[in-house]
Amino acid sequence: MTLDLAAAEVRAAAERRLWHDADRFWSALDEATRDRPAPVVALSVEALSHNAHDLLRRAGGLPIRVASKSVRSRPVLDAVLALPGFRGVLAYTLAEALWLASSIDDVVVGYPTADRAALATLGRDERAAGRVTVMVDSADQLDLIDAAIPPGERSPIRVCLDLDASWRTRALGHLGVRRSPIRTPEQLRTLAETVVRRPGFDLVGVMAYEAQIAGVADAPAGRGAEGALLRAVQRASAAELADRRAAAVAGVRGVAELEFVNGGGTGSIERTVAESAVTEVAAGSGLHGPHLFDHYRAFAPAPALAFALDVVRKPSPDLATLLGGGWIASGPAAADRLPLPVWPAGLGFKPREGAGEVQTPVRGAAARELRVGDRVWLRHAKAGEPLERTADIVPVRADGTALPPIPSYRGEGRCFL
Repeated sequence: MTLDLAAAEVRAAAERRLWHDADRFWSALDEATRDRPAPVVALSVEALSHNAHDLLRRAGGLPIRVASKSVRSRPVLDAVLALPGFRGVLAYTLAEALWLASSIDDVVVGYPTADRAALATLGRDERAAGRVTVMVDSADQLDLIDAAIPPGERSPIRVCLDLDASWRTRALGHLGVRRSPIRTPEQLRTLAETVVRRPGFDLVGVMAYEAQIAGVADAPAGRGAEGALLRAVQRASAAELADRRAAAVAGVRGVAELEFVNGGGTGSIERTVAESAVTEVAAGSGLHGPHLFDHYRAFAPAPALAFALDVVRKPSPDLATLLGGGWIASGPAAADRLPLPVWPAGLGFKPREGAGEVQTPVRGAAARELRVGDRVWLRHAKAGEPLERTADIVPVRADGTALPPIPSYRGEGRCFL
């Protein structure tokens, strides 16, 4: 089944953003999926379309590469890539990239690989080698590729260099994720020269992901002073990175003719597209609108993806116990990594139990009204991780019609990471 996101955006506009009416929105998802056993994962087609078009608006004409780790469903990837303005995929493993390259002609692996079997497959498949780009931030990775399949036995391997985009200050220390050891323009140019000198490689791109800006909400709820400080830090980090990225890219362009310079993520699109050195941005989480992205000032994604669990017991009048629920997001262990109960409204977890692997008690005024067999809807903290727990996604239209289920990666028998 093909999802038509262009038509869905027209319907979403006509419905005046149906997700703003929470009871109507969630009850429609509930009714549409009632015949399916829980846990059930539903996708609002109009909300997904709205999010995709909003990302395009924010990108201002710069191409958006879709981060597949936040999607993990080929039908959804295909639907998004069918919209003008989205171009190519940012994959998370080489095995995944090889699989996607059977139907997608531009796949960049966002992280270095040590998968020797996949590297050998890539080198022996001329078509895949022309479609897939691997990530490199060290000459050691080039050595590993050569050991997996020597230059004389393979098609040229397309290479993207990963520039560390974190911000380091004497006062605040290291801000951002620990990615590439390549930080300075000089280091990046030296690595570029190394790639160009070695047979069997084509240097085609540069990437730098500013996680401290793209992945950190700048308007945390109820913490105004912290939000103001975060925004000041992000402004300073963005200014430092813009200068450093421009110099680094200019240095590499003196060595090789680049096809793309990738930067940013859902949370930093406006800042990233303002840099002339960047030719495309990455985004994925903004498509599904997980609850970690509820607290940004520049945008407000719709809750396109959610999951429902059954109430299976009532241990007391003010508690309802759900079957399952421990869908905890990766990252630092904290309350914001828990799923967020959203319907019925007013539910929360017991602090000493949280969300459990096989059962999750919820409390609150709404819990008194819940009965065995009712359902509770929750949003995951992150975008792609729920799809590792289900084979099927149920698309639901604004009128409450459930479309035929579409597969996640799991539904196609794939588990990459």
